[in-house]
Amino acid sequence: MSTKEGSTVIFRGTRARPALREFAVRLQHEVAGGRGFDCLIADDAELRRLNREYRRKDYATDVLSFPAEGSGNFIGDLAISYQRAKEQAREFGHSIDDELRILMLHGVLHLMGYDHESDDGRMARAEKRWRAKLGLPVGLIERVSR
Repeated sequence: MSTKEGSTVIFRGTRARPALREFAVRLQHEVAGGRGFDCLIADDAELRRLNREYRRKDYATDVLSFPAEGSGNFIGDLAISYQRAKEQAREFGHSIDDELRILMLHGVLHLMGYDHESDDGRMARAEKRWRAKLGLPVGLIERVSR
């Protein structure tokens, strides 16, 4: 999936959303320090397959992050489930595009080395700060800690 030239959003099984491509470029420049990433937006079946293959977990999830090896101008790949995003947007009362942006931001922070399961709140604070700057509703980490 990697292009290594900049941030790309690939839509598989759903219609393209040009605003998300623009948001990916914004994340690249503002959050990732100019380093690019690729993002696949696909269905639950694809996310389940990737989760099973790379994490040995046999279920669909909302976002997966695959950091690039080594350093450079490319930080890695993301995969986001459109179906999970749609359900979560409905559950939390905001648009599907906002939910996809929340998931993309969360994934990019993981690509940058943050890990909310082991960093004593460092990722949660970064996600909250970036959500405010980007005008996004409540994020993944805050939802779980409520």
